[in-house]
Amino acid sequence: MQVFTEKAQLIQAVREKKSNGESIGLVPTMGALHEGHLSLVKNALLDSDQVVVSIFVNPTQFDNQADLEKYPRTLDNDLKLLEGLSSDLWVFSPTASELYDNKIHSEHFDFEGLEHVMEGKYRTGHFDGVGTVVKRLFEVITPDKAFFGEKDFQQLQIVRKLTEKTGLPVQIIGCPILREESGLARSSRNERLSSQSRQNAAFIYKTLSEVKELFGTKSAEYIHNWVSDRFKNYPFLKLEYFEIADTKTLQKIDNKVKGQEYRAFIAAYADDIRLIDNISLNN
Repeated sequence: MQVFTEKAQLIQAVREKKSNGESIGLVPTMGALHEGHLSLVKNALLDSDQVVVSIFVNPTQFDNQADLEKYPRTLDNDLKLLEGLSSDLWVFSPTASELYDNKIHSEHFDFEGLEHVMEGKYRTGHFDGVGTVVKRLFEVITPDKAFFGEKDFQQLQIVRKLTEKTGLPVQIIGCPILREESGLARSSRNERLSSQSRQNAAFIYKTLSEVKELFGTKSAEYIHNWVSDRFKNYPFLKLEYFEIADTKTLQKIDNKVKGQEYRAFIAAYADDIRLIDNISLNN
């Protein structure tokens, strides 16, 4: 496995692969890898000649400095996990100054409203930061395909919109959410939960599963109120938001329309740790 810390070396290596007609797959991560990340890498290995995994804690997408400082950095363990999958992987782990050419600030993007709801509403500037780092990684690595998990579904739609608006020739592949045995969506943040909080957090997926059942017969307003009441009566988690939204526009719905696709989204706190999850309501 080859680890690159400088852009120039990776750019040259990618050029050589592409000159031989080989395809490049990218799995962007912020490290602290878990089975969810590894499932993305497995998908990429099946669908690309050469896979690059980026490990980079991106400072431009954190609106909370304390959250950035607390974010786990486990590069040595990450590399061991990746080595266990394939010795042919490439890892790109630059410093912020290397990736951003010493200009560490966010570009501003118009994602046609995708950036203003849910995560964007509660995390100021977050998706400008996401767009900035993803655009930069795409420019440096020039992947043919990039693989993102559906746990961060809003981010997935943002990245799709980014490629559409910038014309970057990257196919965006969404991969299913990987869950713990309890149903809790796998996340690097889970490692900061106590064992009890981790058990309590399974309530998020349990609620989403019941929302999916209710969606067949109940209105969006009824379900919204039901979820709010359910969390009020559950002392171990604090609900930040719950939305039922159109899959493409991410706008919350008032009434269901036949033929449209919808997802339910939740953000909640277990102690001081923020967790997100979502579920498709159409299948």
